[in-house]
Order: sequence, then C-alpha cells, then structure tokens
Amino acid sequence: MKIAFVGKGGSGKTTLSSLFIRHLASTGSPVIAVDADINQHLGPALGLDDDVAAELPALGARLPFIKDYLRGSNPRIASADTMIKTTPPGEGSRLLRVRENNPVYDACAREVELDGDAVRLMVTGPFTEADLGVACYHSKTGAVELCLNHLVDGRGEYVVVDMTAGSDSFASGMFTRFDMTFLVAEPTRKGVSVYRQYKEYARDFGISLKVVGNKVQGQDDVDFLRAEVGDDLLVTVGHSDWVRAMEKGRPPRFELLEEPNRTALRALQAAADATYESRDWERYTRQMIHFHVKNAQNWGNEKTGADLASQVDPGFVLRESVAAVA
Repeated sequence: MKIAFVGKGGSGKTTLSSLFIRHLASTGSPVIAVDADINQHLGPALGLDDDVAAELPALGARLPFIKDYLRGSNPRIASADTMIKTTPPGEGSRLLRVRENNPVYDACAREVELDGDAVRLMVTGPFTEADLGVACYHSKTGAVELCLNHLVDGRGEYVVVDMTAGSDSFASGMFTRFDMTFLVAEPTRKGVSVYRQYKEYARDFGISLKVVGNKVQGQDDVDFLRAEVGDDLLVTVGHSDWVRAMEKGRPPRFELLEEPNRTALRALQAAADATYESRDWERYTRQMIHFHVKNAQNWGNEKTGADLASQVDPGFVLRESVAAVA
C-alpha cells in the first residue's frame, strides 16, 4: 500500500509517520520510507544522527539518473531530457517494486535499522543554496512523484511518504498516488484548515482520506475534532513519554511505546489495508495520464520542446501483474 502523511507544519506528521514506519517494520513487513519534504526530518525521527541524515543521497540530485533508468526502452520517450515529474510508464519502461534490488535503490535508498528490523529510506533532499533563484522545491519533489508513477506495490508491502506541509502536493498529481492519506490535525481551527483544503481538492479524485487527531489532551479535544471532520476522524493521539525521549535522541525500544498509541498505529494499518480490495489500477493510470497531459500543456511542452502528450501509451495500465523490464 502507498500511504501519505500530510498536515500543516508543526502538526506532528513526521513524528506520526515515523511511528507508523516503526510499527510496520516491527510486523516484519517490507517498508520503503520516503521523506518528500524539503525540510528533512524523517531520518532523525527514525533515529539517525543529524550528520548521518544530512549525508543521505538526495533523490532530487539524482533526477537525471532516475529518469534514464525508468525510461528503459520505452519508444515513446525519446530521451531522459524529455521526461518530467508526471511522465507515466508505458511498454518498455522500467518499474520499481518494493521487495527488489535495483539501481535506483542502490543509488538513492539507505537501509535504516529499527530495533533489529530494517526499512529502506529515500529522501527528496534539501533546498540548497545553488537552487536559490533558479528552482522551486517542486523540482525536488518531482523525483518522488516520478518514482511513485513507476512503482508497483502489492499486498503486505508498504510505501510510506512524509509529504510537504500544507496542501502543496496539489501543485501536481502526487496526491492521487496513494491508497490512503492520513491527515494529521491538531484540535484547533488552524489544525483542521488543511483538512478542509484536502477534502475539497480531493473530492473529485476518489482519495481515501482519514484524520489522525494529534496532541489531543482530553474529551473536549476529541469532541472538537469530531465536530469539524466527522467520520473522517480515525484515531486520536495524546502525550507520549516515548516520543519525548525519541525527540531527545534517546528512544527506548519501540515495544515500550504506550499501548494506547500502539493501538492507534494498528488502527492506521487496518484502515490502509482495508483499501486493498478496492484498488483500481485503471483509474490510477487514468489519473496519472490526466495530470501528465495537464502539466505538459501548462509548462512541460515549452520547457522540453517536445509534445509530451505523445508519451502516453494508450494500451498500458500499471498493475501488479505487469511484467518488469530488465
């Protein structure tokens, strides 16, 4: 399952996504963790020292390599230079699978050990001084979107993405790439404002959206969130001594996380798993094409000097059974 954590800055989405990643790893599930925020915090939240996290290979810096690999022998894509963040796969494209080893993972992913279990971590990379005045951060997150467009995941496999803060993912079609989106909201008016934006934007795209109430201190907070988001409220999370220790860089073993919070994490997994039976790869592919054509018309054709709509393979549907290309 592909799962996104979103929310306003400071809502706790990175903390909760890191707890969820730890939970999945503790079940023995294969997990790819992706930090799609240019403010890179997921690595430290997973226990990496700041210096180690800063040295993680950045997807954004390796975008030409990623494009060239994913292009494969697709005859509709003349060169890696004509690929943009929304370019969909077609016959001949190379696809990514969760459990495999491939050159993209070799170059861009690093294994993170979590209490004897391990996950693959990939990071967008920070906005650097060289980018100032010449690039927007969407050029960084485009590497994540391109990888998601070419990713085939199956039952019991998890890709967990810590997204950019706020509703910025709507600047592209990346918000449609997920089986489940968990929106982390504090019990305040500002805390639920991003929820309203997401709910409105996602209304026409069949997005599965659930709210995780964070920093909840009592029944009044629960009642407030329920009144604001209704049945979209899945679980609430309160104070955690385990999280406080983790934020100090001294996390106890994950098995010592408070039982109410472990119960909340199990509920998140159950909600994500429940979407598996309703997966619609044809709709997923149509949405991918929709946003690619839209981006091509708005800026991609002019930037590349090519008709990017011609990259669409009308007979191709991304699905679990599609054959991989060596």
